[in-house]
Parts: sequence; structure tokens; C-alpha cells
Amino acid sequence: MKRRVFMLLIVPFITLTSGCGVYSFTGGSIGALKTVSVPIFENTAALVNPNLSQSFTEALKARIRSQTSLSFVRTEGEANFEGRITDYNIQPVAIQGNQKVTAGLTRLTITVQVKYINRLKGEEAKSFDQAFTRYVDFDQTKGSFASQEQNLVKQVNDQLTEDIYNKAFANW
Repeated sequence: MKRRVFMLLIVPFITLTSGCGVYSFTGGSIGALKTVSVPIFENTAALVNPNLSQSFTEALKARIRSQTSLSFVRTEGEANFEGRITDYNIQPVAIQGNQKVTAGLTRLTITVQVKYINRLKGEEAKSFDQAFTRYVDFDQTKGSFASQEQNLVKQVNDQLTEDIYNKAFANW
């Protein structure tokens, strides 16, 4: 009887915990990776936000830190993310016109070129060099762009880092 109870408890546990690689509850797989490096992303966009380079890099690190057990190293991690911010653009997307033509909605777009290198033997195929673009629309009648910029950049960074994380670790 004890053996039967033991088997009923242990077999499902073994089945659930066995598999290929190390999976997180976020759907990503880091496999045998143990370290990651994320140097600062240089901002080469024509329109420069002086804080964007630091805020994007920190957002990417925070995403990796919160969803994996990887240890950060300064350089030469088994996984390495590097790149640059190539576009930071603000443009009207919905025009309103009564007496005066104004932008009903304005769009902040950020593009980041990311080179991800997986240095584990046999895992190089998961490496990529790709541009990621995301945007957020905002209403300037609710305040100037300058008053909303920090929150808008955070929203776009959250979207970008999710896309980058999924491409590197979830194969989406």
C-alpha cells in the first residue's frame, strides 16, 4: 500500500520535472546557459534621448534577471546581447481638424538592432542579428511629450525587451 501511494506521488513529479533543458514558468528555455553579458546599447538614432541608452540596457537586464537564473558577467557571457538604438522617432498618426489642424494622436517609435550570440557548442544556431521595432501612441492633449516621455519610453522598452527575450529564449 505504501509503495502504491509512493508511486502515485513520485511518478507524476518525475514526469513533470523531466524534459529537455531548463524551463522557466515564463515559457523560455535557457538550456545549459549559466552566464549572460549585456553591454550598454549605444544610441545612434538621429533624434537622441540622452537617457535611452541606459534605460533600455537596464530594462533588458531586468527582463533577463526576472525571468531566468542566468548570472551576469561584464563580458564574454555564454549568452551575449549587444547592439545599438537605431531609431527614436516622434510623429503624428491621427490628425484632428476644426479651426486648427492638430495631432489627435502622436506615436513614439523606437528601433533597436540586437545581436544575440549563444556561445554554447551546438547552440550557435539560436544566435541572431535582428532589428526590433515597437511604438506607443499618446495623446498630447493630456500633456506635453516631455511630461509623458519617461513613461512612454518605459512602455516601449517593456515591449522591446519582451520581444528580444522571446526571440532568444522562447523561440517565438
